[in-house]
Amino acid sequence: MDWLRLQKALSVEADRGFNDLVGNQYRFSEFLSLGLSEPIRTLPPSEQRKLQELAAEFGKYADLSFAQRQHLVAETRRFIHQTQRQLTADGATDGGAADGETNEQQMGGNGKASGSQSQRSSRSIASVKQPRTVPLVEAKRKVEVTLEQAVTYLPGIGPKNSEKLAKLGLYTVRDLLYYYPRDHIDYARQVNIRELVPGETVTIVGTVKRCNCFSSPKNAKLTIFELVLQDHSGQIKLSRFYPGTRYRNRGWQERQKRMYPPGAVIAASGLVKQDKYGTTLDDPQIEVIDHARASIDSLKVGRVVPVYPLTEGVQADVVRKAIVGALPAVVQVQEALPEGLREKYELVGVQDALSHIHFPPNAEALEASRRRLVFDEFFYLQLGLLKRRMNQRQEQTSATLAPTGHLIDQFYQVLPFELTGAQKRVVNDILNDLQQPTPMNRLVQGDVGSGKTVVAVIAILAAIQSGFQAALMAPTEVLAEQHYRKLVNWFNLLHLPVELLTGSTKTSKRKQIHAELATGELPLLVGTHALIEDPVQFQRLGLVVIDEQHRFGVQQRARLQQKGDYPHVITMTATP
Repeated sequence: MDWLRLQKALSVEADRGFNDLVGNQYRFSEFLSLGLSEPIRTLPPSEQRKLQELAAEFGKYADLSFAQRQHLVAETRRFIHQTQRQLTADGATDGGAADGETNEQQMGGNGKASGSQSQRSSRSIASVKQPRTVPLVEAKRKVEVTLEQAVTYLPGIGPKNSEKLAKLGLYTVRDLLYYYPRDHIDYARQVNIRELVPGETVTIVGTVKRCNCFSSPKNAKLTIFELVLQDHSGQIKLSRFYPGTRYRNRGWQERQKRMYPPGAVIAASGLVKQDKYGTTLDDPQIEVIDHARASIDSLKVGRVVPVYPLTEGVQADVVRKAIVGALPAVVQVQEALPEGLREKYELVGVQDALSHIHFPPNAEALEASRRRLVFDEFFYLQLGLLKRRMNQRQEQTSATLAPTGHLIDQFYQVLPFELTGAQKRVVNDILNDLQQPTPMNRLVQGDVGSGKTVVAVIAILAAIQSGFQAALMAPTEVLAEQHYRKLVNWFNLLHLPVELLTGSTKTSKRKQIHAELATGELPLLVGTHALIEDPVQFQRLGLVVIDEQHRFGVQQRARLQQKGDYPHVITMTATP
């Protein structure tokens, strides 16, 4: 009898949700029924009968409920484990050669790991020791999964779980691959029990010394599960708490105890904490394994565990199981970045990044994956912005404004001061942009009193002397009136009209302003949100100036720009 294949089949069936998986030759139940029917001459008659009973139970597996299947698989795993230990102790196991070969491979393939291990200190071993976890992608590469496949067809998911995943917007395999964890818990470091340090997240492997499950004497609605583990360095008591009356059922409590019989080998992961009762693991994740050096085929024990964003009614295990089922499809994701670019920025491939962002083998792989995926997000965002900018430049043509003229020359003469070097540089940049056929969109940032308004006035005069109108919008009436008074003082000297339009402007004055704008008589209008109202129509708007731009919404700024045919835009702010 091939004990390892039977244990592996039972483990996979449990991980996949007890769905009676279909293999290359048999269904799971058929494989177990046939495997357990093989006679073992060295077993006592009572245990041979037990094997036959289990084989018969698997013959009826299709008719069992989910709970009955779960119980049968757990009972069989426990019985096989105990029987295998007994046969190994007697030196008469039928699968001994296979077991020995597997152990040797796990120890390095040369049969010397045991000897070299005894020469090291236990502390140094613990510092580098990692649980032997099964690589999730490689272990499942044979499963045919496509990127556009619906999640309902993934192993162990089905219609009910797919409805839950739909609450998270997960409909296809591609959705699952790009559903990144919000955090990771590192259970990848394995230590001895005596070396536990509070505050660390670790994995320990030990033998069950005692297991108990009972209702709390102080709270009838609380069930307590206790497990005492021991290894060569010491022992520890682990506890889990189950609130709710459904866990008070004596049958459920007994099943929990039977799942972890004395002598079973357990891998447990969690956060080490210290309380008045001693050292323990906080809410530990527990998995039964074949022996102390066995691989841990689990999604939440002995590895870096992903933590996904969830919603009500969606369990973390369902999301993890679905993503594990989707991982084989990463080989179909095409690499978009050239090799030279990846080498320049030291980026891993996209397939490795997607695999390791979900279930990284170590912290270094997780960091490399995160770096690549963050790079991709910024890279594609920048490409999208550049593409949109190119399209806008090709599609939009704006007014070409003259950078020099009599109005600008007169303004320089009436100014009571000379522009600073920074002001001259900004003015030259703006006037240069105004000569281009594509719309300008510049942000002028400077402290209060730094002269941003003077820069804007020069741009406004460039528009007016080229035959266009301009608009200056401020977020409040007070600020709009301040701009208006300042502009009136300057524009009177240049013999140019300017008007103010706010929510307080009288109806008769509004009608006059609307008429002068429509005919082109009014070259400059200062105002608040009133500028974006529908009655305000410019004859030939060439420049828009927006002060304190962060206090306007995107749509508000866009509505003012839509008053003309792709006008140039200057936004001003004192906020960096």
